[in-house]
Formats: sequence, C-alpha cells, structure tokens
Amino acid sequence: MAAAMEAGTTVIHNFSPPSTSSILRRRFPNFPAKYSLFSGVPLTCIPNRTSRFPTLSASQGPGQAEYGGDKNGIILTSSTVLALAKPLLDFAFANLLPFTLVAGVALGIKSPALGCLAHRYSLSKFITSWLFFASGLKMQDGDLDAVIEAWPAAFYGLAFILLLSPLFSKLILQLQLAPQEFVIGLAIFSCMPTALNGGVALTQLVGGNSALALALTVTSVILGMLTVPLWITKFFADGFGVAIPTWKLFQNLLLILIVPLILGKVMRNSFPGLATYVDQNERFFSITTSILLGFFPWMQVSKSRALLMMVKPEVFVGAAGMGILVHVFFLAFNAIMIRILSADSSPWKAVFEKKENSRALILVCSQRSLLIATAIVEQIGGVLGESGLLVLPSVAADVNQVLCLTDFLLSTVFIGSHNRLTYLNEAVISCSFLYHPFRL
Repeated sequence: MAAAMEAGTTVIHNFSPPSTSSILRRRFPNFPAKYSLFSGVPLTCIPNRTSRFPTLSASQGPGQAEYGGDKNGIILTSSTVLALAKPLLDFAFANLLPFTLVAGVALGIKSPALGCLAHRYSLSKFITSWLFFASGLKMQDGDLDAVIEAWPAAFYGLAFILLLSPLFSKLILQLQLAPQEFVIGLAIFSCMPTALNGGVALTQLVGGNSALALALTVTSVILGMLTVPLWITKFFADGFGVAIPTWKLFQNLLLILIVPLILGKVMRNSFPGLATYVDQNERFFSITTSILLGFFPWMQVSKSRALLMMVKPEVFVGAAGMGILVHVFFLAFNAIMIRILSADSSPWKAVFEKKENSRALILVCSQRSLLIATAIVEQIGGVLGESGLLVLPSVAADVNQVLCLTDFLLSTVFIGSHNRLTYLNEAVISCSFLYHPFRL
C-alpha cells in the first residue's frame, strides 16, 4: 500500500490481492472454483481476481468509498451492507431457539441472582401459561378435526408417555452411580408426563401437527395426575407411607394449562380481528416463543448453580450424560416405532407416515415434565435421599431437552438441512466479502 499527496487530497493506492478461489486452487488442486463452501451455491459474492480495495479520498465522507475504480465497481452504501447482512440475519433467525437457550444457560452460570429471583416469583408458570394462551390464540377450528383424524397417533403417544416410559425406570434403577440419588431422580423423571413448555413450541417451530402435540400434552398431564402416584408408589415409595398430593397438583395444572388454553381459543373466536392479526404475525409469535423458551434453562441453571458447584465435575457429567442418553433413547425408540407403524402392512399407515404427525409424536413423547418431577420430589421430602440431589439429574435432563442438543438436530432434519446449509453458506460468503476489502 502506498500513499501520495495530490492537490491536498490523500489518495490511497491499492494492490489486487489474489482471489479466494485461486488460493484454494493452489492449495487444493482439485477444488472447483465456482462451487460453494457447503451446499453447492456458486460463490458469486466473493471478489474475483479483478476486485480491488476501495479508493477513499479525503473529500469523501463515510459510506462514500467506491469499491473498485472502474465502471463495474460496487458502491459500498448502507443498502449494500444490508443486502450482505441479510444472510447473517436469516441464519440467526433460523437458529434463534438454540442461540437463546445457550445464552440462558450461560447467563444462569455467570450471574444466577436474577434467575433465582425469577424462579422465586414463579416466572416459569407465567411463561408456560402464556405459551398455552398463545396456542389457544393460534388454534383454528380445523385443528380439532386434525386431532380426531390422527387418533391412532394420539393413542400411541398416550400409551408410551403414561405406560411404556415409566417401565424404563426399572432399567434405570439398575445403574450404579454415586450418589444413588442421581439414579433415583432420573428414574422418577422418566415416570413423568410430557413437558409442559417445550413439546408444543418445538412442534410448531418444525411444522408438525401442533394440535396433536397440544392434545397429547394436556391429556397426558391430566391423566398423569392419576398414573404418576401409582408408578412412584410401586417403584420408589412403596413401604415408606408417602402420599402424593394429586388433587393439589391437578388444580395447579388446571390453572396453568387448561384455563389459558380455553381463554385463548375463546378470544380467537370472539374477536375476528384478533384472529386475523395472529395469523398474519405468525413469525412474531414464533420468535417470541423461541425467546421465552430460553428463560427455562436460565432459571433452572441459576437455581441449581450452588448445588452444581458442590458436585464433583465427573459425577455431574455422568449424571448429565445419563439424562442425555435417556432422552436420546426415547427419541430413537419412538422414531423406530413410528417407522414400524407406517409400514405397508400397518392398518394405520396413512396416519403415521404423515410427517406432521410423526414430528409431533417424536418430539412430545421424548420429553418429560421437570415441573411435575420437582413437585413430586418436594412432597416425598428426604425419604428417598437429598431433595437437591434427586432433582439435579432431572434438571440436567430438562436443560438437555429444552436446550435441544438432540431435538435441535432432529429439528434440522425436519426443517431441511439444505436450507440451513444455504443460510450458513451465504453467511460465510457475506462475512468474507465484508472483511476482504479492508484487510491489510
């Protein structure tokens, strides 16, 4: 780079750097020059060999630099910058849910005070109520028909959540891990109905049958108030004289789930303008849902941070790994069962081979409710061990399923890996294009 003074104007001379494609061809002889980094999209945005640095004179203000000096140059204006930043924004919005969840975990570890305060004032209950209220607002009249049409899928989901899943607790109890409360807590977690917050929201985000997911969530939670005490008594509390407050739990869940859901549906049917607004702003509700889901790991990690610090790292990693494995096992088991039930010989092939139904089943059936598990552990007290240690593996498993370490990968398959790779490819191209002209 060289500079010269001409008539009181500073002119910056530039030299053409070798293009990205030529560098890659020298390092990798078989690299095709016109192919993309990931998804086969041409690298049209990366400057070619004739590209030049912007020439900036002292008389020019910010944003007036010309990219190149010939007639084919690109003027680096605000509109150009916005056009280049669009792939980055698209990629960020496409992955907003994992970003917010990771941020929630990081904030809970770094600064737990605010998260503990939010948990103390039951912010999670208000968020859950809002999510079900929003589900009621978005529930169209045809959604009930979709649930009735998919009744075999609903029956399978309830059977797995309420009957098959608790049986895995017997296998979990055979594991040897110190302290033993980790094993017992994870086994209790496996007996719970589906999660109140994540299943419906994730199903909506991946384009699944949200009406089926909502029906499974509400029904399994209500029926779970009858089945959970039976499983807990049979597997864990038999002989200890422990009483589960079924009616109290039912009242709380009625206020948190059923009332907001019905209220949202009534408001939608009563105010046509509101229904139109909700339908036209579906993206806004999707973004809001993704942000609100980030509050759950934030509050849980903040509340359990002190306990996490007391446990040896290798022990906690083992407990968290167990929770992840159980969650992955549920995902794999349901995926295999849906594959079997959608075979040609199955009488319910038309129901289970429908992508919307399979997405809802896999996501909802693989998740468990931390809220109910925590309430059960609090009622049991210290009969089965230290309450904090009993809840800890459930928290780890819940953070995993809400954080979508596996569900997000599954959602990537649902939404389409090609679209995400295209977003990533365009984002990388934009970054390289913005950075390359000003590199010294």
